[in-house]
Amino acid sequence: QVQLVESGGGLVQAGGSLRLSCAASGSIFRINAMAWYRQAPGKQRELVASITSAGSTNYADSVKGRFTISRDNAENTVYLHVSSLKPEDTAVYYCSAVASVVTAPIRFRDYWGQGTKVTVSS
Repeated sequence: QVQLVESGGGLVQAGGSLRLSCAASGSIFRINAMAWYRQAPGKQRELVASITSAGSTNYADSVKGRFTISRDNAENTVYLHVSSLKPEDTAVYYCSAVASVVTAPIRFRDYWGQGTKVTVSS
């Protein structure tokens, strides 16, 4: 199995920044795409940003120019640098990874972390 653990969330004032981290561990064979999602209270989970194993990135329109996703393939870690934060960025941020394990190297599935909460005060 693959475990994802997020960290770096917290309370920040509007205009501030944070760096979220997500470390993958377990019997990993390969990780393809990794992504950050968020879910605000009373709303559906939405994709914030994604990154392929080659480093190609994609962002939601609402965060373009403010958020940056990156990854360290050697450490199986994905980061999300969030800046110019707005109160509407308040949400639980979840990490996901499309990965396979050593016992089934060509069988890929989605894995999710437990989330890290980001609260932006006005």
